[in-house]
Amino acid sequence: MSERHQSGSHPSTAVLTRGFDPRLSVGSARPAVFRSSTYVFSSPEAAERAFDLLSGRAKPEPGEAVDLIYSRFNHPNAQILEDQIVPLEEGSQWAVVFNSGMAAIMTTLLACVGQGGAIVHTAPLYGGTQNLLHKFFEPIGVRCVPVVAGRGAELDQAILTTEGLRVVLIETPANPTMVMTDIRRAALTAARVEPKPVVMVDNTFLGPAFQHPIVHGADVVLYSATKYLGGFSDLLAGVAIGVDAGLEAAVRSRRGLYGNILQPDECWILDGRLPTVSLRMNRQSKNAQRIAEGLARRTEVRKVYYPTLFDDPEQIRVRLSQTDYPGAMIAIDLEGGKRAAFEFLRSLKLAHNAVSLGGMETLACHPKTTTHSGCSAVELEIAGITDGLVRISVGVEDWRDLMRDMEQALAAAAAVKT
Repeated sequence: MSERHQSGSHPSTAVLTRGFDPRLSVGSARPAVFRSSTYVFSSPEAAERAFDLLSGRAKPEPGEAVDLIYSRFNHPNAQILEDQIVPLEEGSQWAVVFNSGMAAIMTTLLACVGQGGAIVHTAPLYGGTQNLLHKFFEPIGVRCVPVVAGRGAELDQAILTTEGLRVVLIETPANPTMVMTDIRRAALTAARVEPKPVVMVDNTFLGPAFQHPIVHGADVVLYSATKYLGGFSDLLAGVAIGVDAGLEAAVRSRRGLYGNILQPDECWILDGRLPTVSLRMNRQSKNAQRIAEGLARRTEVRKVYYPTLFDDPEQIRVRLSQTDYPGAMIAIDLEGGKRAAFEFLRSLKLAHNAVSLGGMETLACHPKTTTHSGCSAVELEIAGITDGLVRISVGVEDWRDLMRDMEQALAAAAAVKT
């Protein structure tokens, strides 16, 4: 990212310098871990003020420093992490961290929509998000309206005609087929609705390095920080990032109510990973580009799903207009269906057969029987999730070694496909 943040520093600088005062950590060059569950007030008046602000009875004055209360509401490591994530997401003003990506999605949705409201969402979604809509929101009276990813006119129509619309939830690229949705078009359409629905974008696959939804009109960006932000497959975390201060207050209030804030140790670990996010993602994306091109030449592969290999003109236009690089996620549809897919996964020696993504190591899984196994047959068909589909999260290993590993696994899969 070349744009400067509001502080005047570039993001790569701000992520190391913003939001942390070494004087408050006995001069430590990097933040300490604050494991305290409760905090001492500077005065009774400060305690009263802190609770007034927490409850929404008062609003903070510009530059006001508010005493911490209790770690379910906030703590120093969360504050530091939230301050230092903001410059990574162009156009953002605030960030709120959670103890998982699903916690970020659920809490932010609940801050915006309740019984009688509606959510228009792209499909496919991550399986956990899909289940959240079906098994939680629909039973409490929230209407959930799916629109196939990439169908801009249908998404426009759903946004303009859905009664009680409160949220437009977009996952782009779609998990696992990589189909892209035009964020700016959706945001412009949402702006025509009164009251305006909140446009949320799950940016886990390409953010924060390669896609910046707020720049394109989104109100909130959602992350499973477990993935590329964390980068080492060793913690769970989630983040909601946005612009509107009123929405921030609503999300923070819900987080305090549910108690799903990210714990101090995980905040400290994740904060230390932020300066290397772009470095890691650039290496992974370059690896994935080479591997996707190699897989596209293999006769065992029916189709490769990767942004730079799109042949649909509209998908090419969307990719060029809203992304900087294609990222490190690939999906392949194997000849031979489920048997071939399972044998491919079984035969991998360097890549691991595991769910999740965004880590330094290469992972591969079979979405239909794992991450999206809770989807109905209709949902799977609409999403294009077939028996032969394998999702690959490319890591930072030497791409040539990974390519050889996948080639021998493809040969093994071809031997059993019939």
